[in-house]
Amino acid sequence: MRKTSILLSLLITAVLFSCSSKKEQSKVVENDFARILFYNVENLFDTLDAEGKSDAEYTPESDKLWNTERYNDKLSQLSKVIAAADTGYFPEILAFAEIENRQVVEDLVATELLASQAYTVIHRESPDQRGIDCAIAHTDAYKPIVNNYILIDLPGDRTHTRDILYSKGVLYDDTIHVFVNHWPSRYGGKKKSDPKRAFTAQILRNTIDSLQQADNSPNIIIMGDFNDYPADSSLSQVLEAAKTLGNDSQELINLAWKSDEAGIGSYNYRGHWGTLDQFLVSANLFSNKKLTVDEQSYQIVRKEWMMYTNDKGEVYPARSYGGKNYYGGYSDHLAIMLKMKRSK
Repeated sequence: MRKTSILLSLLITAVLFSCSSKKEQSKVVENDFARILFYNVENLFDTLDAEGKSDAEYTPESDKLWNTERYNDKLSQLSKVIAAADTGYFPEILAFAEIENRQVVEDLVATELLASQAYTVIHRESPDQRGIDCAIAHTDAYKPIVNNYILIDLPGDRTHTRDILYSKGVLYDDTIHVFVNHWPSRYGGKKKSDPKRAFTAQILRNTIDSLQQADNSPNIIIMGDFNDYPADSSLSQVLEAAKTLGNDSQELINLAWKSDEAGIGSYNYRGHWGTLDQFLVSANLFSNKKLTVDEQSYQIVRKEWMMYTNDKGEVYPARSYGGKNYYGGYSDHLAIMLKMKRSK
């Protein structure tokens, strides 16, 4: 009986050790990735009416009744999405669209779920009339070398759009060039607004060309809400972002293309899912020795609790507002993530 008890005890210990070992191995494998998350956070405004900006609708006195309670709830909701993007691991780089200013990003990364990561914010006010900008928040795994802001001065247009945020830095041991975009909307219709996105795409293409002339194989990561889909001319022709990997190490590959063709999107427009939110990378990252991507690197962050089903049975991202109606959701866009394999 004593011998049986000892054998049983040894067996349980071995099983527990095996499970623990597998968990540790899984953790090590998962930790061999670097993560960049992009999120259009749907009008993350503070509650103050900023002079010179069209942001009065996001104040306590507006029809939206945007107040401190709703603002703090929005921060909490967004932090849940970021924390759940890859369970147990936080992105080293967070990139945002539709943030009003640096302070709202500082408030977001200071929330209970994100504070432990000690994110540092990169931001500059853009000339956008509504006051919305792009921003980056990063952990100390990313060390910026240069931060710049590419002005998009649309010709023949009195309105102004968002800058493209550019950051060159070292992520772990590899130098990367990051571009965060929020291209002009389709307001007024696609045909009327197409030239604005084509113009923005050309400015970015010129910048990429200059970068590649200075460095034969820079690690380029372009992300954002492009307000166009991968096959649209602004991306596929002007920016020259291809669907599949070719023989040119300098070409750009749109990792979101296949998801879009499959109807798996980050945004639902009147029942149609599409990938307005995309990651584009330089082809050399597919064979890079330190940070490597593949066709599975592009991920849409989608959980059931982030979604809303309407009376027609159509599923949409659970958003904060619909007009002046407050829903208390997350965003009208789903976040997307680039997960790169790290070589050690």
